[in-house]
Amino acid sequence: MSSAELVALMLADGRLPTGGHTQSAGLEPAVRAGLGANGNQDIAAYARDRLRTVTRVDAAVATVARAVALANQSLSPVEAAWAARTPSQALRAASRRQGRAYLRLAARVWPAVLDHLTADTETARPVVVGAIGAVTGLSAEQVARLVGYDDAQTVVAASLKLLPVDPAEAAGWLAALHAPIEDLTSAAAGFTSPDEIPAYGAPLVDAFAQAHATERMRLFHA
Repeated sequence: MSSAELVALMLADGRLPTGGHTQSAGLEPAVRAGLGANGNQDIAAYARDRLRTVTRVDAAVATVARAVALANQSLSPVEAAWAARTPSQALRAASRRQGRAYLRLAARVWPAVLDHLTADTETARPVVVGAIGAVTGLSAEQVARLVGYDDAQTVVAASLKLLPVDPAEAAGWLAALHAPIEDLTSAAAGFTSPDEIPAYGAPLVDAFAQAHATERMRLFHA
C-alpha cells in the first residue's frame, strides 16, 4: 500500500507529467505589467498575495472535493462553485487544461479516481487534486498544503526563467512562504461543502490572465 506522505511528495514534484512547466501562476503577465521593476522581492510578495486570495480558494475547493468524493457524492457542484469563484475565463481554461493532464495521469496511476470523474475531461485542477487525495488517503491538510506549495513553487520556478534571479535567493523566498502556506492549510482544511468555499479575489491577477491569453509570444500558457 502506498504511503499518503509519498503520494503528496509525488504530486508536489514538478517533474510529474501534468504540464506544470507550462504554468507561471500568472507571474509572466505580471512581469510584463511591471512586477519586479523595483526589485526581485516583489516576486515573493506576489506569491504571498496569491496564497491569501486565489490560491486559498483553490485549496478550499480541493479539500471540499476530497470530502465530497469520500462521501461518494457528485463532484459537479464543487466544479460549479469553483467556476463561480474564478471570474477569469482564461484562468478557468488554464486550470481545466491542467486538470485534464492530472486526470490522465491519475487514470493510469490511481484508476479509482475514475469512480468520481469521467476520464479525459477538462475538470478544474483543484477538483481533480481533491479526488486524487480521496482515493490515495491524503488528509484534508495534506491536500490543502499541496495546493499552496504547488502555487508558490510555480511562481518561484517561473521567476528563474523570467527574471535575473539567483536560484539560491529564489529558494529562500519559497522557504519564507512556509508560514503563509501553513496559514492557508489551516484555513482550508475544515471545509467539506461547496457552500463553504470562500470567494477571495485578486482582480489584477484576473486582468493579467485575460491580457496574457491574447499574447502572441509567451513562455508560459498562464
